[in-house]
Amino acid sequence: MFFTAPPRLQIRTPSPTTIEFTVTTSLPPSLPLFILRPLLSTLRLLSLTTLTLLLLTRLFPPSESPPLPLLSFLTPVLALLSSLPIIPQALALPFYQFYPTLLLATYVSLYRVSTQESLLVMKQLGVQTSTTAGTLWGQGRKTRFIPTANVRDVVLLEGFWGWQVRYYVAVVVEGEGKLVVVFPTLLPRRETCEIVWRGARKCL
Repeated sequence: MFFTAPPRLQIRTPSPTTIEFTVTTSLPPSLPLFILRPLLSTLRLLSLTTLTLLLLTRLFPPSESPPLPLLSFLTPVLALLSSLPIIPQALALPFYQFYPTLLLATYVSLYRVSTQESLLVMKQLGVQTSTTAGTLWGQGRKTRFIPTANVRDVVLLEGFWGWQVRYYVAVVVEGEGKLVVVFPTLLPRRETCEIVWRGARKCL
């Protein structure tokens, strides 16, 4: 997919007792990427603004007065939007086509292009796993902190994923029947898993 790359490992050591392993599908820093990212953000903003105004035009046609005085300033904006050629066609769609299409377009505008997952190991404190995926809001970031007292071990295992055998790093938590998989979405290669596993055990 555009703006993404195969999962790659980044290692950061903020202090002698802390190490962070990050697996990301984002592209490495480069001049073209530096230029294209603001363009992508601008397109997102324009898309979301157009979708919002489109929804308001559907709810409050320019021929009608907005039910709330605070929305009166939108009347000329909605009238201008209605003058665009494609807008009347979109507004003429039945509600069972208009709203699902609007929701889908909004989701695409908010979709997070790359995925990033990390494991932060803090000696004598604990480990923290995090996943950044989904959309720019909603499923944005999932984080879990596990105190050292509850960490029984950090293990390197292999299992079936579809028709493939994949290696993965997991945290064994005291009192829990399920393992906490460190990179559950990306499932990086064996070499990456081995580096993370050795580094995490060494820091703990």
